[in-house]
Amino acid sequence: MSDDLLIASGLEVGFGGGKTLLSAAKPVVKVLHGVSLRIGRGETVGIVGESGSGKTTLGRALLRLIDVSAGEIRFDGRDITHLAERDMRPIRRRMQLIFQDPMASLNPRQTIRRIVLEPMLFHGVAKNTADAETRARAIFDRFSLPVACLERYPHELSGGQRQRVGIARVALLAPDLVLADEIVSGLDVSTQAQALNLLKGLSRDLGLSMAFISHDLSVIRAVCDRVYVLRLGRIVEEGDCEALFGAPQNAYTRALLDAIPLPRVDPGWLSRASLGDEPAAPQA
Repeated sequence: MSDDLLIASGLEVGFGGGKTLLSAAKPVVKVLHGVSLRIGRGETVGIVGESGSGKTTLGRALLRLIDVSAGEIRFDGRDITHLAERDMRPIRRRMQLIFQDPMASLNPRQTIRRIVLEPMLFHGVAKNTADAETRARAIFDRFSLPVACLERYPHELSGGQRQRVGIARVALLAPDLVLADEIVSGLDVSTQAQALNLLKGLSRDLGLSMAFISHDLSVIRAVCDRVYVLRLGRIVEEGDCEALFGAPQNAYTRALLDAIPLPRVDPGWLSRASLGDEPAAPQA
């Protein structure tokens, strides 16, 4: 068995090119240009770059949420690049996405109970509704979410609670790979630490592989094993997290580090931050 859970080779993605009866064909705008990366089993990989660099497009391509025009994606040794949706369905449970904005990803018309139970029943993770509810209550307890939250609607929860519900919904499916797309963007330091602690704990306890998309380099440095630096749809640098942050080889990577304030991250900062405490912010 390969040590790599996911391997992407030469990925290209473009948008546009369509035409209507009343307009000429629009030019294809290429977003990804021959991107290759790998994610090892149990590894947390960071994907960084400025806005418009193609980070989110790359993440969605890896999960087969958008199609690639060229390249290959192999998941657990299987080529899934052009797999039909009916064949992708059992793989969908194993590849999960945590969205940046939980309010946009949690159905406002459904209770939290329905939001977290239905995926387990759909994918056959739980035997029945009672089993699904038992699992949900257990993980809510682990995430310090009151059981009463199950009866509430998303707008009745705080931002931190909504984010934890989003993480819980994914964790309940016991995936092999989790893509976290800017999930701590806009959260205060305390809530960021809570969300990151949950993900690090799940990765450790369940052996999850994670791809962490973020523009916050201090967060990437705190949680990732390796980093890919993306610029204009191309990987310009890749390497071990500490080595890359300590001695970046590419001028663009150096510019990113110089342009964004990068606090010194105390390695114990996240581990000391509990769900009930206000962790101190990293020292600047």
